[in-house]
Amino acid sequence: MNNSGDSGRTRPDASDSEAGSEWAPTRAFPRGPALDEWQPTRAQAPLPPPAAKPADAPPMRPPTGAQLPDAWQETRAQTALATQLLGDESEYLSGEKDEIGRQIGNNERELFVSSDPAFALQQQFEHLRPEFIAVHDVSTTSSRKLLIGIAAASGRAVQKLVIRRQGYGTPLATIEFVDLAVVGTRPVRLYSTEVDADTAARHAIARTLLAHSRLGVLMIGDLPAHALAAALKPLHDEILTGPWPNRQVLLLPLSSSSTIATQGAELGRGTGIAVRTTPQVTRPADAWGFITGSWSRLRDPSSADTAHVPELAGFAPQPYSARRSPIISAAPVSAPAALDAHPAPLPVRSDAIVADAPADAGHPSQLDRYVRQIGELSGVVGCCVFETGSGRAIAYVGTGPTSGDLATHGNELLAAMTTTSRTLGFGHLLPEAAITLGSHHLLLRAVPKHPGTALHVVLDRATSNLTLARLQVQRLDALFDEAHPA
Repeated sequence: MNNSGDSGRTRPDASDSEAGSEWAPTRAFPRGPALDEWQPTRAQAPLPPPAAKPADAPPMRPPTGAQLPDAWQETRAQTALATQLLGDESEYLSGEKDEIGRQIGNNERELFVSSDPAFALQQQFEHLRPEFIAVHDVSTTSSRKLLIGIAAASGRAVQKLVIRRQGYGTPLATIEFVDLAVVGTRPVRLYSTEVDADTAARHAIARTLLAHSRLGVLMIGDLPAHALAAALKPLHDEILTGPWPNRQVLLLPLSSSSTIATQGAELGRGTGIAVRTTPQVTRPADAWGFITGSWSRLRDPSSADTAHVPELAGFAPQPYSARRSPIISAAPVSAPAALDAHPAPLPVRSDAIVADAPADAGHPSQLDRYVRQIGELSGVVGCCVFETGSGRAIAYVGTGPTSGDLATHGNELLAAMTTTSRTLGFGHLLPEAAITLGSHHLLLRAVPKHPGTALHVVLDRATSNLTLARLQVQRLDALFDEAHPA
């Protein structure tokens, strides 16, 4: 090692280079060009500026659809309707301001709420004030079956109102209903209180539907007297507690029980609500007949016609088909044992029209058709068209009393009422009467467009409804609008 002229510095010589080679295997980095471990993350050199675009070149458009890979396609929620961005709640509910919820399908609506579903539904009813019918079950599960039957008979589908939690979309309750079109008025809506929800929400929603309905219908199952009283007690307490805008309740017993009418009277005691009990209901057609009769009176109490009520083809009586049948001798009978689902038409007997009968007594075939259709009504025991002057029977259908008895006693009743009307100065028109006896109803009225004739109908009280029968008989007046056969 040479130290001269280097001020104490040392200079490596060849021997040092050779000695250093013995550390090559343990050296951290090999000699030679160093590896650049930061190369992958080093900023790239700027790209050259793009070439000038020709003046006639078409505008560039961003790639769309298949040109761009969609990394979120597999995790994207699949929905039936595209997302819509609307300005505010008014725009969201535009066009359906009188409806509850928003239509999201052919037979489904949804309502988003931030509170209890029953309370939110009550707010909707108080704001919109709709008129509807609510059908509630008491110890039975028939309301939904009735709803399905009415929908099938009217050719409509059962619809659903789904109440969801605001912000989450969690379904809280599902309510089923059906809308029935009515000529000249808004559709009649029927709700079933058989709600798909938890127990507390189901009871609360059922109470809300009944309380804000125009007509509340209770379908009563087979219960003994003490059990029925216990079942109706909570409802009576709810009515007293309020709010309860509904003033009309209809009880439809599905089994024979002599205490249902008494329990119905107790239900309305002290509440100001009119509670009406019908005879036993054995078919959906009977239930629908009672409901529509009550609804028609509510919509127009001064009118006896049922133009407000939709006709359901599936629930209409079977049309009469002319056939030869032997005349059954008349014999008084008590209440019929059980109504057949499709009762056969009662035998018809037409007495000869005497020479001194009124000129407008009508054609026997038209009056026969009239009494046949009356005889097919629920609970009819017998009916007769007779002359008010002579008391002779013209057309008769039934199993008792006889045509002569109906004509004679019907004529006596009309004569007594006519005399009373004249004496009191109420007029000379032929009166119309609906009389309730111990086990039967009597219906007396003039035959339309047939002066000098009247109709006398006897109905079994246990299986008929007098008010509904009057409406149905008045509806048959349209038969006489047809042209007389030549």
